[in-house]
Amino acid sequence: MNCLFCKIAKGEVPAEIIYEDEKFLVFKDIHPKAPIHLLIVPKKHIPSINHLELRDKELMGELFLLSQKIAREKEVAKKGYKLVLNVGRGGGQLIDHLHLHLLAGWTPPTHHPSEKERNIPGMP
Repeated sequence: MNCLFCKIAKGEVPAEIIYEDEKFLVFKDIHPKAPIHLLIVPKKHIPSINHLELRDKELMGELFLLSQKIAREKEVAKKGYKLVLNVGRGGGQLIDHLHLHLLAGWTPPTHHPSEKERNIPGMP
């Protein structure tokens, strides 16, 4: 298999790993989009959300619980953070191995947008 994340899990490709257990790896994104940008990756190769099977439901629950744990360890749980799952090329997925982005560390805005500013064209 020629999967970058599988190679990282096997130790064949270096990464700045901040957490590892028998089911998951958490490492820093090499192209961060936030002051804290981590990838939470199951070691089991699943190409995307579209490839999940019923037997993966426990693993997916553990994925989200691990994101909560990592957010607490990074001391961003109370301040707020963003979780992102990209699915397929059209959804922004670049690596064909399911992974959850944890983004955090922005300075909270001092400006509170008006109702008009919050409205997004095309959204109800």
